[in-house]
Amino acid sequence: MIRYRRPKQDDAVIMHLIETQLVPLSHMTKSQLEQVRKDLPGRMNRGVTLIASPYYEGDPVGFVHFMLHGDLLYIDMLAVAPESQRKRWGNLLMAHAERFALSRGCKRSKVMVDSGNANGMIFYQKLGYFNIKYHAKNQCYELEKRLS
Repeated sequence: MIRYRRPKQDDAVIMHLIETQLVPLSHMTKSQLEQVRKDLPGRMNRGVTLIASPYYEGDPVGFVHFMLHGDLLYIDMLAVAPESQRKRWGNLLMAHAERFALSRGCKRSKVMVDSGNANGMIFYQKLGYFNIKYHAKNQCYELEKRLS
């Protein structure tokens, strides 16, 4: 099931997923990562976080955090625990985020994928995202999709 984030219940698992699934793929320096870690609590309070869980009261097996900017859905972070990958949790999280954005007038969606994240690139391309730009400074690809 997909539900909204419950900070007291979910945040420790979300932070663990960030540290184990997203940070290793990042090309940020140690000091940049420390700044990101420091900013995460405030960042999580901006935008929307949806949780994938096997049942309503269950702990997260994955999450998506996103923000809306005018007609743009910006996927900030998506992570699924390794033991729960390839079970469609990522697809469900993205479908819910995109439906949420569509209901609020968004026309397109954007996500940044680290250059070493081949599985992430394949995942988003299967969902209809296409590469529009490579950001050499950040070593990541900018992908976009029209929402309908």
